[in-house]
Amino acid sequence: MEYGLQMYSVRDITGKDLKGALKQVADIGYRYVEFAGFFGNEAGEVKSWLDEYGLEASGTHTGINALLDDYEGTVKYHKTLGCRAIIIPGADLSCQKKLDAFVKNVNMLVPRLKDEGITLGYHNHGHEFRANSDGSMIHEQLVYRTDMRFEIDTFWYYDQTGLSAAGILERLKDRIDFIHIKDGFRRGEGMPLGCGDAPVRDAYDTARKHGMLMVVESESLKPDGISEARECFKYLRRQENN
Repeated sequence: MEYGLQMYSVRDITGKDLKGALKQVADIGYRYVEFAGFFGNEAGEVKSWLDEYGLEASGTHTGINALLDDYEGTVKYHKTLGCRAIIIPGADLSCQKKLDAFVKNVNMLVPRLKDEGITLGYHNHGHEFRANSDGSMIHEQLVYRTDMRFEIDTFWYYDQTGLSAAGILERLKDRIDFIHIKDGFRRGEGMPLGCGDAPVRDAYDTARKHGMLMVVESESLKPDGISEARECFKYLRRQENN
């Protein structure tokens, strides 16, 4: 099994030394990385680091405004990296008017990006699964009004609904390439894998069954990002034979 790491997990390093962070992530055993910013580094240079350390960019968390404001530059950067997935890490979709505008932009971008060999996805937090004050439901509308992909954050889904993410992974399996596998306690308290009460094993089994890449995101920096990333990797390895 190969796993990915969302680089936000090691944000205590990336802003100062992205190259060093990538090396340490690769040394742990991760094969894929999902970027959360490039901190002024040129795409060609980042690609050379990925190649040097045997890593691949599974995706990036990139806000929709980057695509709307600099479509050509954003696409070129991703192509240089060899990265075929842009994931919107959230947006202000707090009313129907904002949802409508977002859906319109997504439906314009999805086919354009497809022609470039890039998919467009959305990463959830918890609020997408509860009604806005006007009654609009964010995630539900993104499912039926767009053709975008979904990166289900299994902890945030659990945090909001109290349910295992296995159900939504099954329901949307044809639109999911990778997930955020994540642990924590309800109340929004993220923890390293195996240290919370989220039903992580359910998500693990479902993702494995459908060939979804599992991307670790661990956010507490206790005692530091690399230590957490290492513990999460060990947890995943233990699941393989259980």
